[in-house]
Amino acid sequence: MGDLGGGPPSLRAGDRVAVVAPSYPAEPERLERGCAVLRSFGLEVMVGKHALDRAPSGLAYLAGSDDERAADLQAAWCDPAISAVFCARGGYGAARVLDHLDWETMARAAPKLFHGSSDITALHVAFAQRLGVPTSFGPMVVSTLADGEPETIAYLREALFGTDVTVRGTGTLRGGRARGTLTGGNLALLTSLLGTPHAPEPATGRIAFIEDVNEAPYRVDRMLTQLLQAGWFEGVAGIVLGTWIGCGDLEAVFADRLVPIGVPILAGVPVGHGPGQRTIRLGADVELDADARVLGPGTGGGAEGPSHPGEETP
Repeated sequence: MGDLGGGPPSLRAGDRVAVVAPSYPAEPERLERGCAVLRSFGLEVMVGKHALDRAPSGLAYLAGSDDERAADLQAAWCDPAISAVFCARGGYGAARVLDHLDWETMARAAPKLFHGSSDITALHVAFAQRLGVPTSFGPMVVSTLADGEPETIAYLREALFGTDVTVRGTGTLRGGRARGTLTGGNLALLTSLLGTPHAPEPATGRIAFIEDVNEAPYRVDRMLTQLLQAGWFEGVAGIVLGTWIGCGDLEAVFADRLVPIGVPILAGVPVGHGPGQRTIRLGADVELDADARVLGPGTGGGAEGPSHPGEETP
């Protein structure tokens, strides 16, 4: 593996990777289709022992017990022969494994690429705070890669194999430029961790990324309000909004809750859910140009606050 500009290690053809299920169980056919995509990249794929398991009746939305899911993840992360750990899908359950991982043992393992999104936000936050490693946020093996959408697959391959990726949005809620470390993830997961030992650190001096799916506008408002009241946005350098499929019209919510923060805000970045997903690197240095509607790799030199903010634009 190579190192990619402060982001997670990049992959090379021939690398061995693991697919684990920290949340929902994987469906066998979709798991095989998604793994076939990874193999088409030239990767050798192994699947976690419990990826196809289901917890007992009443908890069948989990891929086995918390201990079993944690064991698969920890074994893959600590295996020196594994170059990357991919999460099969989201759903629910990742937060439940946080108390079942031996973080001291995992911290002694050589860093590698960790990839997932949605519910996996709980692990992105923990890996950043407990292990100090950047992670890869993008389409997952069962939930997206199995669909075989060429655009999403091409974007993922580009991100995994070491290309500095520039992502474009579709709208500017507040103009300006900012530089900092990218942080955040799924809005519901970020708020669910508040008040726990695994709460996300404030986004002070960083670029905050958030996205969600199938949440009514009032629920998005409520979660943003909770993050605001908890101080998560305090001192944030800039904000990037991903996809909000099934969330209705959020224009007024974002204008009321986020624009008054007074930092550059880029909207419509195709990261989170839905077709044409891109992959971003949480924990990597990025540069945000909300006027040009671009989020790109940073040039180093530490975090920098917003500069030359403009007026709100359509």
